[in-house]
Formats: sequence, structure tokens, C-alpha cells
Amino acid sequence: MMFEDYGKGANLKLSGYMPFHKLQGEEIFTGTKLIQDDNVLVLAENGEVEAIIPKEDAGENIQEVEGLLCPGFINAHCHLELSHLHGLIPEKTGLVDFVFKVITERHHSEEKILDSIAKAEAKMIENGTVAVGDICNNLLTYTQKRKGNLAYFNFIEASGWLPSVSAERFSRALDLYNQFGQLPGNNKSAIIPHAPYSVSEDLWNLMMPYFTDNTVSIHNQETTHEDEFFEKGTGDFLRLYSKMNIDNSFHTPSKESSLKTYFQKLSKAKSVILVHNTFTKQSDIEFVKTHTPPGQLVSFCICINANQYIENALPPIDLFIKNNCNIVLGTDSLASNNSLNILDEIKSIQQKFPAINLSQMLQWATINGAKALQMDDKLGSFEKGKKPGVNLISNIKNGKLITSSVVKKLF
Repeated sequence: MMFEDYGKGANLKLSGYMPFHKLQGEEIFTGTKLIQDDNVLVLAENGEVEAIIPKEDAGENIQEVEGLLCPGFINAHCHLELSHLHGLIPEKTGLVDFVFKVITERHHSEEKILDSIAKAEAKMIENGTVAVGDICNNLLTYTQKRKGNLAYFNFIEASGWLPSVSAERFSRALDLYNQFGQLPGNNKSAIIPHAPYSVSEDLWNLMMPYFTDNTVSIHNQETTHEDEFFEKGTGDFLRLYSKMNIDNSFHTPSKESSLKTYFQKLSKAKSVILVHNTFTKQSDIEFVKTHTPPGQLVSFCICINANQYIENALPPIDLFIKNNCNIVLGTDSLASNNSLNILDEIKSIQQKFPAINLSQMLQWATINGAKALQMDDKLGSFEKGKKPGVNLISNIKNGKLITSSVVKKLF
């Protein structure tokens, strides 16, 4: 039940002694809309949403706060296992050199990696994140996730461009998938492809049966060289394969963009998250719309700070808005970003695309992300019975975030 179901004068009056938390901010974002009248968010003791009602019906003991109340943030794309690489990889090198640096420099002491993971998770919680779509190539985040501090969708990433390694790489991913599947609490898992340029046809065929009715995430069109490789067989990925001693002679270009080449392989998934999309074009979006099967949700995940860190480029967000795409937000990793704070992503989008209103971006950060991760039964909006977390965003000026705008987790 959303706010508009209650309305003014609803028959829900709360006496001051009842065990409710009652919060009144300057505004409330419900997950889908911004309401500005004198309304109170009512939560049960365990943080479940009871209602949004007029202040006159809320009784006593209302906690008044300065700022905007909104549901907890959903980080739809993160690499928590790379948190120890913060500040170690140079900016604006381009994707190929960035990927090579991650592959060759990610190996540090387990103690340092685990400590970095714990600190990064704690900071995400402090900054109002309640759920994360997290890329997993190993078990390094497993111990932290067992603590149940956040809801995680564990995307078990499979990669291997050489057909000869497909069986081994899939077996490794399946083993991780089974182990992450044993995590208690708010955890989900799926086997996913890393990127179209790192998954052979044989590996695709092994993992595709595991897509059915699940959420699948894939790195998409993060660099111009990705489309060039699939359309012409040329470009900077040839240098990456050479640096990694991978024989690419078996590859035949599809003569189509990267997205058009692989998208229909995802047809059995319930939810598809295309990540980065920095160089996605109108023709790609039209292809997705005409080839999305009934009942499937396709989301375009924006990681604007990582795009600038790696490629010094901006995703075409205005194009996604024009085409009514489902947009969600991610942070990528601390190897490619200075924080895992979703509010920092919103600030950057606002700076580069000032015409986008705050309410729209908050929807991307809350209910859209929850739907993409198939967690909207509990998260993403202030609906009765949900437990989405409550964030307070302070220092908003004329409907815009400013440099000093901050987010604080209240519940």
C-alpha cells in the first residue's frame, strides 16, 4: 500500500504511547514520488513500514528531522572483493589497461583484502546502502556476507575467451555458485558472464541454462573498442589478448554491435542488468526493446564515476531517459572509484546532467534497483510491510544536491 492509498484523513490514527517510530522530514520520497505536505512516515519497532499519514493523525512522539526521507539505496553493481585496490590503479588509462592492471595487481595478502572488504561494507551501510549486486570471482567476500549486514545478490562471474578453458572456468563458477548459495539471510546468487569479449561461445552455452528466471548482469559497451571488436575484429582488445597470451585467431566478427551480438542469449532471464553502457547507441536500445521477451525486465546500470575514472567518458543518460529505459545505479569498485556511496553517483549525474530532477534519480537508486535485483518485495519503497531502510538526505538546496549534501542511515 503506497502513500496515495492512505490519503488525507485516512482512518489510521496513532496514539503517542504505541510502539511506533514516527519520522517527519521536510520531504518524503516514497520510492516512486516526492511528497511535500505535512506527512509522517510510520515504522513498526522492527523497521517495517506501517504507513505514511498526515501529521494530524500521527499522534505524539513524532521525531522531526531536517532533510529528505527516502528508502535505503540499492547499489546494483559493485566489486566488493576489489576494495583493497583503492587508489592503486591510475585514472583515465582506458578499459584495456585498467583490466590488465586489475588482473595482474589484485593479489595481496588475505588479511589486507578481508580488512578492506569489511571497511568498505561498513562505509556503504553508513551511507545508506541496504542491498548490493556484487560481482564475485572468489570466496573472499563470503565471511563478511555471512554476518548478514546487507542484502546481497552475488553475481558469480564466469570468464574465459578461449574455448579450450570453458569447462574448467564453468566448473569453477558453479562451485562458487553452490558455496554462495549456502549463505543465510538476504542473499541470492546467479552465474553470469563477465563481458561479451571475455566469454567464448562454449562458455555461454554452459552457463545459459542457469539464467532461467534469475537475474543476470553483464558488463556492456564500456569502451568504444568493444563494438569495434565485434563489428570489425579490430581495436584495442587485440592488444589485451596479446598481453595475456590469448590466441584470438578463432574469432569471427559478427558485424553487429556487441549488445546486438549477445543480447538474445539472455532471453530466459527474469531480469537483465546491462552495466556501464557508456557507448550504447540508439540502435542498441531499439534492438533491446524489440527483442526483450514478455515478462523480462531489462535495466541499464549507470556507474558514472567509474566511467570517468577509467575511460574519462559519460554514459548517454539522456538517451536512456528519452527511451523510457529502466535505469539503476551502481558504484563499480574502489579500484575504479573513490567511494561506494550512491549519493556520490547521484551528485555526479546531477553535475553532468543538471536537467534531471532529484526525484527521478532517487527512483533509480531505490525501487528501480530493487526490482532489477528481484528484491522489491522487501526493499526499494515505503510500502506497508516492507523493510526498506530509511535514509535522511540533508543539505538540499532548491531541489538540488550541493557539495555539502550528505546521507545518513536512520533505520
